[in-house]
Amino acid sequence: MEEHINNIEFNNKKKKNSIIQSEAFPGILLVIATVVALILANTPLDKYYEFILKDIGFGEFNLHIFINDFLMAIFFLVVGCEIKREVVFGKLSNIRAASFPVIAAIGGMVAPAIIFTLFNYNSGFEIGAGIPLSTDIAFAIGIFTILSKRLNLSLKVFLLTLAVVDDLLSIVIIGIFYSSKFNIPAIIAAVFLTAILFLIKTLNKKNRLWPYIIVGLGLWVAIYFSGIHATISGVILALSLPLTKDGHKDNDLSLKVQHSLEPITNYFILPIFAFSNTGVNLSGSINLFKEYPLMTGIVLGLVIGKPIGIMTFTYIASLLGITRKPNNASWFDVFAVSVLAGIGFTMSIFVAELAFKGTAEELNASKVSILAASLLSIVLAFIVSRFEKKKERSS
Repeated sequence: MEEHINNIEFNNKKKKNSIIQSEAFPGILLVIATVVALILANTPLDKYYEFILKDIGFGEFNLHIFINDFLMAIFFLVVGCEIKREVVFGKLSNIRAASFPVIAAIGGMVAPAIIFTLFNYNSGFEIGAGIPLSTDIAFAIGIFTILSKRLNLSLKVFLLTLAVVDDLLSIVIIGIFYSSKFNIPAIIAAVFLTAILFLIKTLNKKNRLWPYIIVGLGLWVAIYFSGIHATISGVILALSLPLTKDGHKDNDLSLKVQHSLEPITNYFILPIFAFSNTGVNLSGSINLFKEYPLMTGIVLGLVIGKPIGIMTFTYIASLLGITRKPNNASWFDVFAVSVLAGIGFTMSIFVAELAFKGTAEELNASKVSILAASLLSIVLAFIVSRFEKKKERSS
């Protein structure tokens, strides 16, 4: 009897650990954080929610800014390390191999931008065109893992690469279109510190990490005051970190940083970002008549624009011989995965915060639209995956 109880406890513990260690768990945490934020924002507890985020801090630098500007720079540091490795040694190092997801990512950004612009031309909301462009890595991979028995597993790499390229292009868009008034002395300081970061490797014979951390923190401060969004500092720091082909942690500072910070970003930074940015009061502060073009552009851009752009660009590029679809996947397989790209969430909310900072109605409307679009994309992915499973059984 005692042995039976011990076996049950062991199996429960094993099951618990498998859930926590699964790739779906970060997505589950994002859902939980979002639900908690929505509950707080739509109950009498909303004043405490606002107090924690907006009133805790030093002057204008509150907890909300700390999360969006500093903690998200750490997230982009991890993404930057991943991008650099893929470009130097991985799936993006071979142009032929990389072209399919890269073209898919470009199409998945162009089509939503066109759809958004069609609904918002001369509406005053044009600045929000960057909102429906990105795919949330954690959420998309999490849902893919949940649906893995119904989807083509070989396309998981395709989805991950697409999402990474999405983030890279989004970072460029943020730096160009969503920066505030520039502070020239701070920009000069940022350029100087960037040069130091890339020179450290030649002087840092013992391959220590702390010089990069110190200069990187200084770079964050300089960029924060420069008018360029501070999260760019995370990407610059990632690009400066040395990496090796064998991926040995002692010599590969890029891999060391990525592996050390990935659990923090997945289990803390992204959930707390979701918690601090999705607390939308659903009972008011949205003028549906006025915000209709904005909301329609975001929802259709993500839910419809993403898969249409991905499929159109990759199919035409394949016909022209520019790229080639993975041999072990059908076009329906690609479509089933492309639906998941409509889960914008983290990056979409991030861009909305930048685009409509200080305008509560537009910001709330954007967040509601992002949440609705992400939910619709998940539901659509479940529906399409059922057809995928039936097609597999009939063949």
